[in-house]
Amino acid sequence: MQTAILFGSSLGNTQFVAEKIHKHISNATCLPVNDLSVAQITSFDNLILGTSTWGVGNLQDDFELFVDLLLTLDMSKTTFALFGLGDQHTYPDTFCNGMGKLYHLLNDKGWRIVGSTSVDGYDFSESEAQIDEQFVGLALDEDNEPDLSDIRIEKWVKNLPF
Repeated sequence: MQTAILFGSSLGNTQFVAEKIHKHISNATCLPVNDLSVAQITSFDNLILGTSTWGVGNLQDDFELFVDLLLTLDMSKTTFALFGLGDQHTYPDTFCNGMGKLYHLLNDKGWRIVGSTSVDGYDFSESEAQIDEQFVGLALDEDNEPDLSDIRIEKWVKNLPF
């Protein structure tokens, strides 16, 4: 089973987190989403997708273009896991919305998404990435809680089914 960690990163935080995740899944490939070919994307059985949230809850710019391509492909046999970065204090009402938008796009296609995490221990008011008491993936706040990221990543990766 081939696994890729694919990320979009404007300021480097999402890439930094992708590389941390890669340390826990050393047999995975870690790549930025810009300039990926269809052959590269479809060669993986498992995709871990990471995006930050920009503006008023948008996907990271590179991810906007990547998602347009991804949604044209048949990824029905692929397993997805998501991680997202947000800022709970400055943007408490759109925390990790980029990950939420990504989830809804993939879920609408009926694709398999794994790796939800509890919202316990976070301090935000709203998030499109929250369903009931769970985030749809791994939510991280590198701006305000970077000291919790390693613990959250390690716990999340251990629970992924690949």
